[in-house]
Amino acid sequence: MFLFVTTMLLINVTPGPDMLYVIARSAGQGRTAGIVSALGIGAGCFFHIFAVALGLAEFLRAVPVAYQALRYLGAGYLVYLGARILLSRPRADAPAAVQPASLRQIFIQGAINNILNTKVAMFFLAFLPQFIDPRGSPFRQTVSLGLLFDASGTTVNLIVAIAAGAAGSLLPAKFCYVTGAIFVALGLRLGFQKA
Repeated sequence: MFLFVTTMLLINVTPGPDMLYVIARSAGQGRTAGIVSALGIGAGCFFHIFAVALGLAEFLRAVPVAYQALRYLGAGYLVYLGARILLSRPRADAPAAVQPASLRQIFIQGAINNILNTKVAMFFLAFLPQFIDPRGSPFRQTVSLGLLFDASGTTVNLIVAIAAGAAGSLLPAKFCYVTGAIFVALGLRLGFQKA
């Protein structure tokens, strides 16, 4: 268990697309938006935990076309989110600030961002079975370890959201365009990198 916890903590503090999403949301729209995005990502992680426990991730690994389709769908979704932010520039007669997304939208976007990240599914498929005791229930152990991993990752993202939210209040109001650019860049990176 010590090896699992150590590895889990190291992985969760390493910046990746989910953490960058939380940073962008926090800095662009404030601490509360960052916290909600972190909780959305944590909720999205439930999908991967149960997918691995029920064998869906194994299917994605066995059927490369399904994996690629899901990967491109996730990349496209990030580009879509970023483009919406970037294209929402106010008209000359509109207020200077861009309308922020609702907390409900931010939560759903965080969950979808995580669900469509095929690397999370492949990671869980490769990582969790290493710590399963064959004498016990594989399903129960996979879910338990997955939930522990998710709780750790959500905690790290909540800390990041609070820190980035505090820093974001010092940034200019137009920082939301940086947020949009980050989403587009993440989507393009996921779409063009080798599987």
